[in-house]
Formats: sequence, C-alpha cells, structure tokens
Amino acid sequence: MTKNSLNEIKKSLESYVGEKIVLKANGGRRKTIERTGILEETYPSVFIVKLDENLHSFERVSYSYADVLTETVELTVCRGKENVRLTFQEQ
Repeated sequence: MTKNSLNEIKKSLESYVGEKIVLKANGGRRKTIERTGILEETYPSVFIVKLDENLHSFERVSYSYADVLTETVELTVCRGKENVRLTFQEQ
C-alpha cells in the first residue's frame, strides 16, 4: 500500500465534503453494515461521516483511507437522482 494512493483517496473525498454518502462496511462474520450520512470532514488519516439521526443510534463514525483502499468500506455519493460509487485500487 503506497502513501500516494492514500493521499489520492483523501484528495478525492475532500471534493465530496458536505455531500450525502452511503457506506457499506464489513461488520465481520459475514455481516455488512450499511449507513447513510453526510461526509463531514477529512483529516490526514481518517474521514468523518455524520450519520442520519433517525436511522442510527450514534452521531458520527470515522474510517481510515486504508479501509477504502482495501475495500473494507465502500462509498457511494448521492447527488440528487445520481449515485456515484467511489472506487480506488492499489497500484
């Protein structure tokens, strides 16, 4: 895993701050957790998603860019009627 790839993911996610996103995360033991929220902020190692209050029992979750790179977390950006699945592959 290169640091360059992680920086590319961070830069890409920065352009979606404030957008509604759907997260699909590996919950272990063949469970997939799906969450909906707003991409709130990006930091050097993680990004924060503010979850929809009506659907989830906690307010925010954070994931690392490595989670996205290794496809432990899948991101889909919802823009009106258009949904954009973000994919990144290790080079």
